[in-house]
Amino acid sequence: MYKYNDFDSAFLAERNAQFRAQVARRIDGSLTEDEFKPLRLMNGLYLQLHAYMLRVAIPYGTLNSAQMRQLALLAEKWDKGYGHFTTRQNIQYNWPKLTDVPDMLDALADVELHAIQTSGNTIRNTTADHFAGAAADEIEDPRPIAELIRQWSTDHPEYQFMGRKFKIAVSGGEKDRAVTKAHDLAVRVVRNDAGEIGYQILIGGGLGRTPMIGQVLRDFLPREQLLPYIETVVSVWNQIGRRDNKYKARIKITVHELGLETIRAKVEERFALILPTYSGADQELFAEISAHFTPPEFRKGSTDAYSWAYDADPVFRSWADTNLSEHRDADHAIVTISIKAHGQTPGDASADQMRVMADLAEQYGYDELRISHEQNVILPHVHKSDLPAIHATLKEHGLGTANIGLISDIIACPGMDYCALATARAIPVAQQIALRFDELKLEHDIGHLQIKISGCINACGHHHVGHIGILGLDRAGVENYQITLGGDATENAAIGTRTGPGFAYDQIVPAIERIVYAYLDLRDNADETFLETYTRVGMDPFKTALYPETQKKVA
Repeated sequence: MYKYNDFDSAFLAERNAQFRAQVARRIDGSLTEDEFKPLRLMNGLYLQLHAYMLRVAIPYGTLNSAQMRQLALLAEKWDKGYGHFTTRQNIQYNWPKLTDVPDMLDALADVELHAIQTSGNTIRNTTADHFAGAAADEIEDPRPIAELIRQWSTDHPEYQFMGRKFKIAVSGGEKDRAVTKAHDLAVRVVRNDAGEIGYQILIGGGLGRTPMIGQVLRDFLPREQLLPYIETVVSVWNQIGRRDNKYKARIKITVHELGLETIRAKVEERFALILPTYSGADQELFAEISAHFTPPEFRKGSTDAYSWAYDADPVFRSWADTNLSEHRDADHAIVTISIKAHGQTPGDASADQMRVMADLAEQYGYDELRISHEQNVILPHVHKSDLPAIHATLKEHGLGTANIGLISDIIACPGMDYCALATARAIPVAQQIALRFDELKLEHDIGHLQIKISGCINACGHHHVGHIGILGLDRAGVENYQITLGGDATENAAIGTRTGPGFAYDQIVPAIERIVYAYLDLRDNADETFLETYTRVGMDPFKTALYPETQKKVA
């Protein structure tokens, strides 16, 4: 993984010192809250319902054990003993005191972490496939691209106060595990007909109040043109994007209003001007960065311990079937650690749990961890012989839940429990759904089913692309939950379709239960997933199950 050089360390120290002085001026009254707001947002500090919230960047979701332990320290020393992993591969601390934030930032800098550009109308933390460098279907590790973008965009003078925020994702495999089509701009590693590696560029994706699927701007871009092309896209949008209405300021609206072909023409015209100014220095930097991402030397050895445990222990076998993924090396596996035990807050990990995961990474995982946009933690490289020991340790600390990709592996935003923008609760709904289907003992029979919950129209819970999406809204002071079906967050990305009228807080779990029972009745066989069944039969049978009273009136 990338290691800071002298410039990186000096830059971060200077930025933190500047913010420490700004905090001091806010506390002594020299700065008003309005004056302080843009300064704190540039450093990832929000003012939420009950307290400040610090959002820490985990660039492209990659951590080592020392960094994870430091995140645990922040949770224990300056918060309430836990952190919340987000769908943007960040971690949030919900209870810091303003006076402590400069010390938190200095502690982060000690392990080469920061909170820069995790908020504000700027280029946000670039996200990546959480299986990067390990996935069997990977064409090329996308993390060097993400690091190149991070270095280019950090404190870029032209892009600190744009019309709206700008989110970039990168993916290096045939399968899209980074929800690239829901981003302002996405980079996907591809091969052309000649077998050369290059990049497909997508723009105009996004969720929120106007969900849209990203469109292909360039089918194939050579490596040496990547950074100038990204700069071109951002600069064109920054110039022509709307600033009269913040709800229409994202690039997806610009693409929608002007059309993809018009945007493409403007980008190509400006690209011809920008490209000659890139003398190749970015390629030298890219080569330096790439050297930091050399794969570990994977150890060899017998995997009999894994095979024995799989055959002998049904609890281990259940966990292995759901929480392990295929690795590029046949003797290894990718381990996804669920931090969504039934009834717990999705995405929350205690300081003790963070330390346990750090220890496992150091002992068994080549000192690497990843944070997924699905709010779980990954050990990307684990020799199969070590899997029984890892599973045993995870079980001891509430981290052994075998539910990855199942109905209780729910993405949920903080909702009205924390967020000043939320209009409904999200966390309690997720907890109740997980507990209900655990009680029914149906989870593994249901199979792959992704529920995503947002507590407001901003869609931080990605509800639009959930197989079942839940959006909490305020209806005359009462929480009301709309349901969408058929969303997809993969390379086949799709926006879910609204079922009809929403449901009250105490009705939403029974409503989800009716949908699931309808699916179990409708599916062709046990291997047909919820999304496959929905695609085959359409909305009508689910609406019939969901609104039985309406059907009676019609009859």
